[in-house]
Amino acid sequence: MKFKLVVALAGFFCAFSVWADQSFVVQDIRVEGIQRTEAGTVFSYLPVKVGDTIDETKATAAIKALYATGFFKDVQLKTEHGVLIVKVEERPAIAQININGAKAFEKDKLKEGLKQAGLSESRIFSRSLLDRAEQELKRQYLSTGKYAVKITTTTTPLERNRVSINFDIDEGRTARIKQINFVGNAAFEDKTLRGLFVLTTPGLLTWFTKNDQYSKQKLSADLESLRSYYLDRGYLEFSIDSTQVSITPDMKDIYITVNVSEGEQYTVSDIKLAGELLVPEEELKKLILLQPGEVFAREKLTESVKLISDRLGDDGYAFANVNAAPDLDHENQQAGFTFFVDPGRRAYVRRINISGNDRTRDEVIRREFRQMEGGWHSTSKINLSRQRVDRLFFFNSVNVETPPVPDAPDQVDINVDVVEKPTGAIMFGAGFSDREGLILNGSVSQNNIFGTGNFLSLQVNTGRINRVFAASFTNPYFTVDGISLGFDVFRRNLNTSRLSRVNAFRTTTSGATMRFGIPIAENDIVSFGVGAEQTKIGVFEDSLQRTVDFVNEFGKTTNNLPVTVSWARDRRDSAIYTTSGTTHRLFGEVSIPGADLNYYKASYNQKFYYPLTQTFTLLLNTEFGIGDGYAGKPLPFFKNFFAGGNNSVRGYDLNSLGPKELVPNSDRRFSLGGSKRLVGNLEVLFPMPFMKDDRSVRLSTFIDAGSVFNNKDQFSEELRFSAGLAVTWISPMGPLKVSLAKPLNDKPEDNLQMFQFLFGQQF
Repeated sequence: MKFKLVVALAGFFCAFSVWADQSFVVQDIRVEGIQRTEAGTVFSYLPVKVGDTIDETKATAAIKALYATGFFKDVQLKTEHGVLIVKVEERPAIAQININGAKAFEKDKLKEGLKQAGLSESRIFSRSLLDRAEQELKRQYLSTGKYAVKITTTTTPLERNRVSINFDIDEGRTARIKQINFVGNAAFEDKTLRGLFVLTTPGLLTWFTKNDQYSKQKLSADLESLRSYYLDRGYLEFSIDSTQVSITPDMKDIYITVNVSEGEQYTVSDIKLAGELLVPEEELKKLILLQPGEVFAREKLTESVKLISDRLGDDGYAFANVNAAPDLDHENQQAGFTFFVDPGRRAYVRRINISGNDRTRDEVIRREFRQMEGGWHSTSKINLSRQRVDRLFFFNSVNVETPPVPDAPDQVDINVDVVEKPTGAIMFGAGFSDREGLILNGSVSQNNIFGTGNFLSLQVNTGRINRVFAASFTNPYFTVDGISLGFDVFRRNLNTSRLSRVNAFRTTTSGATMRFGIPIAENDIVSFGVGAEQTKIGVFEDSLQRTVDFVNEFGKTTNNLPVTVSWARDRRDSAIYTTSGTTHRLFGEVSIPGADLNYYKASYNQKFYYPLTQTFTLLLNTEFGIGDGYAGKPLPFFKNFFAGGNNSVRGYDLNSLGPKELVPNSDRRFSLGGSKRLVGNLEVLFPMPFMKDDRSVRLSTFIDAGSVFNNKDQFSEELRFSAGLAVTWISPMGPLKVSLAKPLNDKPEDNLQMFQFLFGQQF
């Protein structure tokens, strides 16, 4: 390094020694030694022009300016009869970069990393840049645990002052975590503490997760999980004294050692409130989850502080500050806590700002808000507003922030940022089967037509078994009070004669309905509908006798005027990715007296979501339905309840459960459906491994039970169980549900279908 400095100084001295004692006027400038660089480029960087008087100071500045371009490795200035001669030696250009031996990374990605370090083809070659690029390559390999990587760099001169750079990489073996040890732990075993860590030793799935490769970021997160685990179990004085990460000399195995001091386990001795208590003290105490006598848990303390802050936020105190100060009794291992409450200044909402809604109109989002502009800040109203926007199903995510207004300490803004998702779908398809022949189907649906929040769908499906023509429209805000109005027009043809295990008949149903939805509470809607439909029925030689008897009694054409009433309650925390809350739906349908058919149907569905952990959610689903005829008429066979399939008891064929009857002159048994239906599902939901941040995909393990029946005696006989795994994907084209189920108490006459999938919405 010192030698290079001496040479450079000598060059500088020789370069401008010719005018060290005198200056001269530049009459002309000539550039020598350039091969690729244009002379004009040199002139543009040279701080000397024709007619200038040059001296030692200006000569030094000129040489520095040309060196600073990075184009040249040597610069000299000479004079000859008033002509300034600029003699340069160019640095070589990089003609090509070759990377050999790379397997862990794609070569294009490695070259992109080199480019970020300043080294790429057609750029000027510099030894310092080459060293930096080599370090960048090594850094990328070290980040994947390849600590034994060796990189050899060679430069080969080429014609026209160019060079070729070769990186020869010996990746070596990826270092794995051999062992994770804990020192100083007595309350919990090493196995328990290791279970808290994301980092782990090699296992069945670590080839994919890479969690057996050391990462400083992952270790920091694991240490915080360890600290939270102890603090949530009363170890207030817990500390992590040190962490050692060592690697074996062969760069293959990594050992992690965590030294901890547990301290004593503390219980809560007393809870007090202090400060400016604008809310009654008794009400605030009910929000404190910590109770005297129980073991201290930091999670409960943090949640208590949040609940008090949110309660004050409901009264407009958006900037309330709540701190819990501990009073430790080391002798008795007890801790008392005083919650100091500083409500701050009361604030009101100045403005609601909405962003990210390129298609959806602002008013569609604003009408879901319960926090009004100009009103006092309310945490619960803001949270409710976010949930209501979330339930529109128009957005992948809904984020709400409440920043303070600059220079206005008593005002906040509400910033709503949404990420829109496709709300429309156009699907066309064609197929051929030996049962249905040529099938053409297509549908057009838009949940948010023209950004108004209105729903419109058109469906066409042709086939010998199912043929559907339907149109539907819903305006969720027909009035400013949120009363919805909807219309349905349909024509459905069903021909089951080509199905081997279903009662053979043919129906053609045409009709129309009109629906109203009236919100009676924040999360409750009552809906009313009235319709008119005509059903034409046809029978076949192998139709069941009860179907033939029905047609003989009521004729081949029946007219019906159904009236529907329903009540729905939705108290989920999110409609996109539910982790807690409930939904209820009560539905009733009755035909108006005087019509050809006199019947009623009622059903109830309840879903209960409970967060078992931050990752796992328990879902309990219960469905019950009942129907019958009145005025001496039976429940029409085509109005029966059915069970089996992806929406009820998985593992059994669609609509195949319940009472069955032998086909005349055959050993086949057809499913009849039933006047009563009972279905229950117990499901544990969790994110897709390695895709925890993707809220569109979710896995589950489940146990299903249910069936349909006509009387109590059939219930125990017809009840079926199954268990399995399922995945739900909210795709751009609609929801996709796939399940793999094992029937648990199937009988020989049951129709099994272990793999099932359901795509899209039903009209």
